[in-house]
Amino acid sequence: MAVPFITEVKRTHTCGQLTKAQIGEEVVLFGWVQNRRDHGGAVFIDLRDREGLTQVVFEPDIAKEAHDLAGQLRLEYCIGIKGKVVSRGSQVNPKLKTGEIEIKASDLTIFNRSEPTPFLVEDNIDTAEEKRLAYRFLDLRRRPLQQSLMTRSKMNALTRSYLNEHRFLELETPFMGKYTPGGARNFLVPSRLNPGKFYALAESPQLYKQLFMVAGFDRYFQIVKCFRDEDLRLDRQPEFTQIDLEMSFVTQDDVFSVVEGLIKKLWGEVLGVDVPTPFMRMDFDESMAKYGNDKPDLRFGLEHVVLTDLIRQHGAAGGVPMIWEAVEQGGIVKAMVIPGDKPLSRAESDKLEEFAKQNGAKGLARAKVGEGGEWTQSPLSKTITPALRQAITQACGAKTGDLIVFQFGRESLVHTVMANLRVHVAKKLGLIPEYGSGGVWKFLWVVNPPLFEYDEETKTWAAAHHAFTRPHDEDVQYLQTDPGRVKCYRYDVVLNGFEIGGGSIRLHDPKVQAEVFKALGIGEEEARAKFGFLLDALKFGAPPHGGLALGMDRLAFLLTGVESLRDVIPFPKTKTGTDLMTGAPGDVDERQLRDVHVRSTPLPQK
Repeated sequence: MAVPFITEVKRTHTCGQLTKAQIGEEVVLFGWVQNRRDHGGAVFIDLRDREGLTQVVFEPDIAKEAHDLAGQLRLEYCIGIKGKVVSRGSQVNPKLKTGEIEIKASDLTIFNRSEPTPFLVEDNIDTAEEKRLAYRFLDLRRRPLQQSLMTRSKMNALTRSYLNEHRFLELETPFMGKYTPGGARNFLVPSRLNPGKFYALAESPQLYKQLFMVAGFDRYFQIVKCFRDEDLRLDRQPEFTQIDLEMSFVTQDDVFSVVEGLIKKLWGEVLGVDVPTPFMRMDFDESMAKYGNDKPDLRFGLEHVVLTDLIRQHGAAGGVPMIWEAVEQGGIVKAMVIPGDKPLSRAESDKLEEFAKQNGAKGLARAKVGEGGEWTQSPLSKTITPALRQAITQACGAKTGDLIVFQFGRESLVHTVMANLRVHVAKKLGLIPEYGSGGVWKFLWVVNPPLFEYDEETKTWAAAHHAFTRPHDEDVQYLQTDPGRVKCYRYDVVLNGFEIGGGSIRLHDPKVQAEVFKALGIGEEEARAKFGFLLDALKFGAPPHGGLALGMDRLAFLLTGVESLRDVIPFPKTKTGTDLMTGAPGDVDERQLRDVHVRSTPLPQK
């Protein structure tokens, strides 16, 4: 008589649980057929679930009916088995947690058969990612992806546990809110009940979490989905997850302490790595000067040296007319030393200029330091004065055999080119440690950035992040007269060249908020139209508050060491924002469009 699996006979163990301690016990396992082999009249299978593999043996003299049915088994059949745990004797498989035992099956049921799969469900497969994404439900059966998602689940649990211990309340905010111009491009949702009106899917819970602080919930968090209609790349998705938190009556040091504790817990529990705290702190200006961006990778050197003042001191007489002209026009000059003890070949050095051009530069000046301090392999050596050459070599700390590379021109471009060049050279020289090697986790806070950035096209000031960041008290006086001078209490937490989170101390004073809007060219009427509800809230005893959001997807990406962000997201989108499994985004019928008062307009033919 068939055993009533599931209804009466329940699973006793998972496929990764059994050891010698269970020898002699009768067990019930459920899972999928990973491998099948016929050997000497017996049928052997590896049964798989999310916990691991267990070898099951079907022998005709133990259970003929089960053995006969096992002859029908194929890969990925979903089955249940009942049997006795026995020792594998000398046939131990050291690669498996269950490798010392096997199950002598007495009963078998096939819950569901499987068609031949479009690719093998194995750890290492050479299958195009497009096919894997189209059959994501099969791809997710593979152990690497299951381990990544189980790690992510553990991160969620650890985060909730830690923040609960620190008095945070897990509160929800709306996904659908009011559209406000500026910032990231929003996904829009038409309203059926309000013709011509649209909701915007939240790019962050920023305004709502500030309202929680006004309402008196002094510590808030949520693990929340956010949405941005942006171009995608390795570490971006149109929908992403944040660990979002906000606190009242705090300084940025208080925020740092909570976040560092959370990161320490995640790294300790997931990787067994003791992350030293407090994290290093670096001023935004220092980060830009030394590394060309505000998310430096500190696992290697190759720091930039700013030579602008040195060139200015020597002036036109320095013998580098193109560089001097760039400085006269308001540009900057940066250099980087590539050490001679790890030299690039001449061909590799020549390719650096090509790389710089790919990043927007017109070229790349370079010079190799010779025995007597002279420069070789450089057109600059023909015109530069000995005094300026010596001053640059000393400022860069360059030695005989070192290669100095230069970039000069518009500040933002120079920073970008040199930042990318630094990482490119580090990879070429093997300076970036492999994942999992000692000392690989270099955390830091980048602090005190400018509140505003100047838009060259519109000739106006814009908020560098958002308009609700608190300026430094001593800089409030410059809001109207010199906005570029105003620093603010914004901060980013950075790891190995990735920004893993960012936040700020918020503005809670309505008067200063009005001054910030004024500096941005936002009048009272426009401010009320966009942010009236928040401005009203600030008038009713809003407390000092601040917070931060950590990118959960990016944290999982770094903690698991996978190759792509898509490997830590169950059902990701492609670079074009499509879901190859479901076909989203897809067409809708005309009636549905009419119901929400929207008309689809075909793109013009090119």
